[in-house]
Amino acid sequence: MIANVLVGLVVAIHIYIVVLEMFLWDKPFGRRVFGNSAEFAAASKVLAANQGLYNGFLAAGLIWGLGMGAAGQPVQLFCLACVIVAGVYGAISVGIKILFVQAVPAALAVAAILLGR
Repeated sequence: MIANVLVGLVVAIHIYIVVLEMFLWDKPFGRRVFGNSAEFAAASKVLAANQGLYNGFLAAGLIWGLGMGAAGQPVQLFCLACVIVAGVYGAISVGIKILFVQAVPAALAVAAILLGR
């Protein structure tokens, strides 16, 4: 049950990121969250939407894995591994905050799944 809650938390984080990157990127709230100027947000809006779409695929994969019950654990582990890699890369290339927002919750979910077996 703890693993499912943690996977659900990762899903919620990624749905939030989808909304931020796809719909709020150039809005005042989205610019504040990412620390972007209006000019940069306008120029990079399409790229951010593309990033958001990929985050949506990760959330969808995790939802699919959760919906499969215990049989979905391999799907969850794969998607969580993708989240961890993306979070580590983001921490290195953009900022350390991404490590704690994305990679750490995903790593905790992986640990919970593996310990629950």
